[in-house]
Amino acid sequence: MITTCQDTIEIEMAPEQTPSIEIALNAVIVSVVDSTPYVLTLPDLKGRPTMDSLPSGPFNPLRHRTFEIGLREFVHAQTALPLGYVEQLYTFGDRGRYTKKEADEPHVISVGYLALTRQTPESQQMLDQLGAKWRPWYSFFPWEDWREGKPEILQNHIDPLLNQLCRDTKTSNTGVSGFKLKDRYQLSFGAGALDWDEERVLDRYELMYALGVVPESLRDGRTSLSSQDHVRFGCGLQFDHRRILATALSRLRAKLKYRPVIFELMPDEFTLTDLQRTVEAISGHHLHKQNFRRLVEVGQLVEPTGGTSTATGGRPAALYRFRRDILKERPAPGLRVSRN
Repeated sequence: MITTCQDTIEIEMAPEQTPSIEIALNAVIVSVVDSTPYVLTLPDLKGRPTMDSLPSGPFNPLRHRTFEIGLREFVHAQTALPLGYVEQLYTFGDRGRYTKKEADEPHVISVGYLALTRQTPESQQMLDQLGAKWRPWYSFFPWEDWREGKPEILQNHIDPLLNQLCRDTKTSNTGVSGFKLKDRYQLSFGAGALDWDEERVLDRYELMYALGVVPESLRDGRTSLSSQDHVRFGCGLQFDHRRILATALSRLRAKLKYRPVIFELMPDEFTLTDLQRTVEAISGHHLHKQNFRRLVEVGQLVEPTGGTSTATGGRPAALYRFRRDILKERPAPGLRVSRN
């Protein structure tokens, strides 16, 4: 029975038509090491030579009081990682965006979560035993890393392909929500008179999925609008997990600007250079050193420890720590960084 504000609609279904639904909890676990952002993935649990997946598991309402409790439980079982910062991202339930199933398997609702952690030698040993591995997240989205300038894959492959499809009369009217392909391309990729927006990660991936030029498109039986090699457009993931990963990257890039989440990825003590490189790794673009340091100082996000580091082999660099009192002093203590 469905109830609306105007009336009540009763829908009768035969027992064999009763929908079967499963809620899957999926974790995008992020860490940064040596200026490289990583995401934790798992091999196919049945040993099949398929794409890797994010740590995930079914929500059991009889066992788990909340989604987050369920998430933390199976992530610990699959990776042995105790999660610190966790936040819910989004819920996906589209049909046809899941690895092909048997006819009697339930429709899966995917609830994505973002979790931030730090890699340690002890945790790595356990991950090796469980078969989990850290993979650079730019291997899934190579067009998102602008730290050395416009990515080669974007300039030499994606832009020419999308421009060609925009000109092709057979595909130029392809769009969603009233936007033609050219409009979606310009909004998502900052083409034409528009600028690149680092937060539109999901928009870019969804457009490429719709055009059938990523591995998941072929897996899900979508018709490709291009004859180009799909493999070059990033590594695929099982189910709708790359879609969830794109959502996590968009959220984290946005959150840097109004919450001090970056410090969840930092050690207790760090240099300002370490902090800058971590912010650059997440945001995907290079930052002007002096402007960044001025931003950190004005924001009063860190405080000196009195110690120094000689890890780089050069002059000793001052060590800092996150100044937690900032959380009591203002509501949005983030790093509103801008490109160099």
